[in-house]
Amino acid sequence: AVTTAKIADDAVTFDKLSGQNYPAFFATMGTSDQTVTDVTLTKVQLSNEVIDTNNSYDPTTNYRFTIPSGGAGKYFIFGSVTGNASSNSTLDIVYCNLYKNGSNQFVSIENFRNNQTKATTAKIHVIMDLSVGDYIELFGLVDVTSGTPSFDAGTTGGTIKSTYFGAYRIGD
Repeated sequence: AVTTAKIADDAVTFDKLSGQNYPAFFATMGTSDQTVTDVTLTKVQLSNEVIDTNNSYDPTTNYRFTIPSGGAGKYFIFGSVTGNASSNSTLDIVYCNLYKNGSNQFVSIENFRNNQTKATTAKIHVIMDLSVGDYIELFGLVDVTSGTPSFDAGTTGGTIKSTYFGAYRIGD
């Protein structure tokens, strides 16, 4: 905890914090959508690291966050998958799945089978107890009636992000 003794001149710096919210990471997609196979659970390729306090997120090969030495504890984990159809009124379902150590742990589902749309976002927000060496990954699924499904990088050439993944430690 941050105490008065740790704070001088009302300035809070990284060195004065307890480090409770570290390790932490936040990653987004690049500027291009990720084309996926229809109705197939697929790992989301989040290659744009916004923050990675302990160099524990792999943005190039596995697209996963691995708990580093000294980082065990409870984590707040969040993720968002925006599913996109190439045509209007053809998107049925979007899944956002959180995996831990290769196993599906949580899912969020957006279902538009009775009133198809072009794009929608499924989100996950959970707290998990993670040990050193555990890893978490974001998967998604897009189901369309026709056309090409994708994970949407965002609008305006990908500058406003809609598919992302992050976590930070909240305690022991």
